[in-house]
Amino acid sequence: MAESQISSAIAAVLPDLPQAVLTSVEDTLKGFGAETIDDLQFITEGDLLPVLKPVQARRLVAAWAQNNSSTPTAAFSSPLSVCSSPPSVSPSPASSSTTSSPSSSCSTFVANWVEKFQVPWQKLPEELVQSLERKARPSPRLRRQMVRIVVSEMMKMCNNPTKHNTTEIGKIMVAKYPEALQDVIEGDVIGPGYHSLVKQLQARVENVKRPNTPKITKRKVTPDEYDTEEIPAEQKARVQDTYGCVNWEPKYLPLSETMESQQEKKNKMKEMFEEIDYNADNVKKLVQSTYYTQRKDINKGTSIQKLSQEWPFLFKEAGMIAHFQELTGLSLMDTFLGNVEKKGRRLLNFFKNVDAQKRKQVLDALLKFQTERGHLDGCSQDIVKMVLLLLAHFGEEEENLLQYVEETCLAQEVQMEKLPATPCIIVCGPCCFSAETFMLSIDQKVVNDHITSFTSALCLMFGSFYCFNIHYPVELRSTLEFLQRYSFFFARTRSYLISPINCYLFFILFFVFFYEGVSSQ
Repeated sequence: MAESQISSAIAAVLPDLPQAVLTSVEDTLKGFGAETIDDLQFITEGDLLPVLKPVQARRLVAAWAQNNSSTPTAAFSSPLSVCSSPPSVSPSPASSSTTSSPSSSCSTFVANWVEKFQVPWQKLPEELVQSLERKARPSPRLRRQMVRIVVSEMMKMCNNPTKHNTTEIGKIMVAKYPEALQDVIEGDVIGPGYHSLVKQLQARVENVKRPNTPKITKRKVTPDEYDTEEIPAEQKARVQDTYGCVNWEPKYLPLSETMESQQEKKNKMKEMFEEIDYNADNVKKLVQSTYYTQRKDINKGTSIQKLSQEWPFLFKEAGMIAHFQELTGLSLMDTFLGNVEKKGRRLLNFFKNVDAQKRKQVLDALLKFQTERGHLDGCSQDIVKMVLLLLAHFGEEEENLLQYVEETCLAQEVQMEKLPATPCIIVCGPCCFSAETFMLSIDQKVVNDHITSFTSALCLMFGSFYCFNIHYPVELRSTLEFLQRYSFFFARTRSYLISPINCYLFFILFFVFFYEGVSSQ
């Protein structure tokens, strides 16, 4: 309850704050020990500067201080009371300059609005109402129309509904018409039954808010010979949102840094890269302290070849893990291995006991493992199987993700023209199970030629999509999207739309492995 109150207190003052930034602010507040609304009065502007712009931080601190000074405890008796309208008092000339307060930005926000919200059933089309009343599932067209109408009414009461808000409203809607709106597959209710409707409501909210969401530029894959001064990289970039990243492009250098010190550390990393034995902890510290300059170079569209020359450690495990941590707030390897440990065995059991009986590609892949897999069993072997079975399940070509070369092949001997432009793993050997060395390729260039495990290669490949602003390739959209949600973290897709066929397969897998109710099948 306290978490939802803190989230509402932030959203009340900054209603247009992206969900990723809102989550980051909540984590920062919890890191300082703010567990209840009353604790917010002790937060300072400096505490919020790592995750918010200075003006945003000042608005929050000012609003919380004002509410506390007026009524120390009652000011926050309601989760959204920071948005309550002040008493209607005629301002005196002396106070006219102070009538505009930070809470004025929430003038349209209604305290406890979810409790007062009425689902606009009367505004729904007659065809949809008939379907709901007759306990028949509405068509996708009618369901989308219902979502648009409900979200329209929601945003009249709150211009920035949170995921918690949409969940509560989704529960109410499904509870009224369970037979028509509940999540059901082959007669079984999936999870709580309202997950897909909540997802639709939240997606619609984000679409309506999209014009106010800040945009960034994305590097476009282009041959070096065309990367001339007449065509700046900024003109070749295209728009992509920053969802999933908590520190996309820092606005200010760390207080302890200058441009000169950034250049010195950059040169120091280049020198360390030439050493055979370098200290990974030192690399991590240098990457973290130069993160500001790295993001500037990446976001302006610098080519992969130039980045590999200027920031070589970004393509090594120690450097990419540090950069990914700063970018998303998550540990790349730890998050992946933790999720695989929790859910990996369940996923493999599903493929073996359920999916293999329905899909020939999955059965063929399982039979092929019997001849290819190594003698050792363990996490790394399971991860290889998981990735290959996902490719088979979604019917996506293995060659778009994995390229095989001779065991003794050197980086300069790889036939670059056969590699995809998007990040891919080069396997040095006949199969992933027996290979001892892997390479990472981006933009048809080998950027790391000595990776000693498939797990590291997979994490580096996945991290490349986020660190270097790359869309998932259409040919791998379902596999990579599922890995992102299942093994790394929840975030909006970085791919193009999943095909209709794979969309069904995707959500079956998604529901099966995120809801314990069907994990036993």
